[in-house]
Order: sequence, then structure tokens, then C-alpha cells
Amino acid sequence: MSYKMIHTIRRLMCDKFSILCTLAELNEKQLREKTEGEDDTMKVNVKIQRLNEEAVIPKYAREGDAGFDLIATEDVIIEPGETKLVPTGLAFEIPPGYEMQIRPRSGVTLKTKLRVQLGTVDSGYRGEIGVIVDNIASRGSFPKYYEIKYEHIDGTSTEVPKHIREDKFHGDYVEYDGVPRKTYLIRKGDRIAQAVIAPFETCHFVDAEKLAESQRGAGAFGHSGVK
Repeated sequence: MSYKMIHTIRRLMCDKFSILCTLAELNEKQLREKTEGEDDTMKVNVKIQRLNEEAVIPKYAREGDAGFDLIATEDVIIEPGETKLVPTGLAFEIPPGYEMQIRPRSGVTLKTKLRVQLGTVDSGYRGEIGVIVDNIASRGSFPKYYEIKYEHIDGTSTEVPKHIREDKFHGDYVEYDGVPRKTYLIRKGDRIAQAVIAPFETCHFVDAEKLAESQRGAGAFGHSGVK
């Protein structure tokens, strides 16, 4: 084999090795860009302002969770039949094209008479996030319907301290050591609700004289039955 032929083979081998190295670098770069792109699509940066020292920056409890908990920043007492606003001490800068949905926590709904109202927070809102909570328990008027304890969302209770409250039967304020049965004390630090930040689409509404026909038509309010 001549020297020229050996030189040609070596050059071809070097060129082949160079091509393989270039392809490997391209594959690594594409994989890295793809991974970084997936991370970007999965994570949305949301600025949060703590409005007081009691506010807690939310976090997801587990990887893959859609919702994060909202935590009360002060004690709130909710008697049967009342509706109260529970403060969170947080303000959000939600990116355009996204909304924040306020939702109940399943444990609170199942184990108590408290009902968190569904809510939508628009991207332009910069005020404090509050959670609207109803106490749907029935309220009694007689002493037997009063207890000397507050219920808590974790199933425990604490004794009611003496307090001044309005006596609606006599039109005066008197000292009591009891509250209506099923009065709840949401305590500072309680995880009262959860929130989900999700994208949405806006619609262009068109005034129409007639709508397209559909199989369902105007059927509503259980017209399809329950079974």
C-alpha cells in the first residue's frame, strides 16, 4: 500500500470522526433545548407580594399537583348562617392570559359545615386575595343550641372565652361564654382553600339572529334523566 493511499485513508477516518463528533454535539444541543423548552412551558413565573408578616408564600405540596394552598393570616369566627372573608395577606401579579381560580379543599368540605365559594382572580387585579367562606349549619335560638366551644377545620375544638355579644332577643350587649352550635374558628395558619393558576381564552361575541341546530337543542334542567 502506497504512502498516498495510507494518507487518504487516514484523512477519511479523521473526517468521519469529525462528522460523528459534530452529530453528537447537535443531538446533545437539541435535547438540551427541548428539555429547557419543556421546563419553560411547564412553569409560569408569578410575582407574589406579602402584605403582612403573617402571609405565607404558597408552594405545591407534591410534584404534579394542580393546586396550592391558601393560608389564613388571622383568626376568623363564622357562626351558623354567616359568610365571612378570610384574608391571606397575599397579592398576585398574574400573567396576561392566565387566571387564578379559588377552590375549596376537599377535607374542609367533607368534614365541616364550611363552604368555600368558588372565585376567579383576573390578571389585572393587584389587591389582597380573600377567601369567601359560608357556614351552612342551621342556627338555633334556644340555650340548648349553644355550646362553649369553637369548632376547627381539623376536627378539634377549643373552649370559648367570655365575650361581649349582641343579645338579639333583648336588644342589648351582654357577656356570654357560649356560641351557637357549629360556630367555627378559622385560625391563623389554617389552610382554608386552594388555588389553581390556569390559562384561558377570550371570546369575540357575535350578535346572531339564529343559532345552529343541535341534537340537544333547548333541553335543560335534568331533561336527560338521572340514569
